[in-house]
Amino acid sequence: MARPKTTARDLPPKMLRRTKRRPNGYEWVGYYYDGVDENGKRKEYPLGTDLNEAKRRWAEYDCKKPPVETGLMQHIFDRYEREILPAKAPSSQRQNFQQLKQLRAVFDKAPIDALTPQHIAQYRDKRTAKVRANRELALLSHVFNMAREWGYTAKDNPARGIRKNKETPRDFYADKDVWDAVYKLAVVELQDAMDLSYMTGQRPADVLKMQERDVKDDALEVRQNKTGKRLRILLVNEDGSRTGLGDVIDRIRSRTNKVRSFFLVATLGGAPLSMDMLRDRFDSARAAAAEDLEQSNDTILRDRVKAFQFRDIRPKAASDIGDIKLASKLLGHTEEEITQKVYMRIGETVKPTK
Repeated sequence: MARPKTTARDLPPKMLRRTKRRPNGYEWVGYYYDGVDENGKRKEYPLGTDLNEAKRRWAEYDCKKPPVETGLMQHIFDRYEREILPAKAPSSQRQNFQQLKQLRAVFDKAPIDALTPQHIAQYRDKRTAKVRANRELALLSHVFNMAREWGYTAKDNPARGIRKNKETPRDFYADKDVWDAVYKLAVVELQDAMDLSYMTGQRPADVLKMQERDVKDDALEVRQNKTGKRLRILLVNEDGSRTGLGDVIDRIRSRTNKVRSFFLVATLGGAPLSMDMLRDRFDSARAAAAEDLEQSNDTILRDRVKAFQFRDIRPKAASDIGDIKLASKLLGHTEEEITQKVYMRIGETVKPTK
């Protein structure tokens, strides 16, 4: 019969805690299983430094079920944040952190095996932000899938197949009048960003990271942050003339009053634009354009200008191409359905009956 533990009584039987004081003052804590080797001699098997994970590994060594508290969703969310989120694009990380904050408020203390599809559906129905709820459910489904891989549960994913809230894709189209009203009042670096976004059809973050070194062999090389998709967007037509994108890059390179920057979108002083800087400049140009239209009593165009967002430039690019296959390739989509449903914002051009 095993002797009662005299230390670490908060831990399961045969689970040990070891601490070491580092030279920098940091106290290292590790956990071990007090077992025996193949020769019957006592041996301590390392369980790691995370208490929750150590308890789960202890259960494997001791041929027991993991303690119920080790399967709480909060531990799975913690591991997801620690191991999965850092590999995602910065924008996805920011969005996922906010989504996890919402999910944690409801599911943190729930054992993973206790959750059912009904619980997930109730969460969906109680969320007032319906579109955000859809994104949160998609993330929760991925968390469940990872939990299955990590061995927290063998149950089916309760989020799979749950009906999503109906979404109406944004359908705003920035026509020439809207574009010109904002563009003419934009500072130079914003005009560059707008032109590059339109000519390449790329997301704002991908536009802002474009650099001189990405211009190679008469093409602008792009690697999308969100998908990792690689594109080569041509600067020269088949007849040797410059494409619209080639003209924009030539214009940026030709400025003599600008401090040379590695980035294509930069201030005259050479500073690359951040997302906040881009947003501020776009908001200022849009507000100035709306004010001008207010003075001229063109309230219809004023309201359309107010509705214009920088993110509308990518769908404008897809819509103006017209050809769904070409638009889908430029945007880097693997499925034309996404391009058609979300980004094509003007009707298909057709011939009349006569």
